[in-house]
Amino acid sequence: MNTQLVGLGDTQFSVAVYVAKAPPMPFFETLECLEPVINEQINTINQHCGNGWRKVFNVYAKVLFALPSEHYSFAKQAPTWQQYRDEFLLQKNSKTALLFSAPDTTITCPDKATSNKNQLHIIAGRTHAKNLLQQGKLHAQFDWLDDEFAIDTTNNIIVCPYFDYRQLSNIKIARLSELVAQLKNNTL
Repeated sequence: MNTQLVGLGDTQFSVAVYVAKAPPMPFFETLECLEPVINEQINTINQHCGNGWRKVFNVYAKVLFALPSEHYSFAKQAPTWQQYRDEFLLQKNSKTALLFSAPDTTITCPDKATSNKNQLHIIAGRTHAKNLLQQGKLHAQFDWLDDEFAIDTTNNIIVCPYFDYRQLSNIKIARLSELVAQLKNNTL
């Protein structure tokens, strides 16, 4: 399965988050590739698309800051998750992506001879994950840990609640971080 990645961020991502829809703005709704964020596009999206998108970006930055530091250095790049969001998130060389397309676990980096085994794929929302499976856009074998979290250890995919404060609270962000640590340490 080799699909075109569509979304915002770094083509050399180590962490990708997948959401069902692009921000409701013409530029993003017609996007056909993965492009880095430039010129405060996150603020522009927040201003034009409302609180829901602001939550997505905030929770994404909080998740990155919570990831195990022995595997990820996002929290070392800025003193706060807010500063990381504003200065690094989804930009070129950030190693992060927010994708509106389905996960493609067969992609290899064009300028590297490595597979994506070091990439972490996070699908935001159980409904989104189930829709991708039903539509045949995702081939994964999920172990559903409960109603909110699932994992496919072969493809480094984790399903978690949607990136919203109520759905993915700080306690659930900590659980997500623990799952990532277990995945990286092969202890699942």
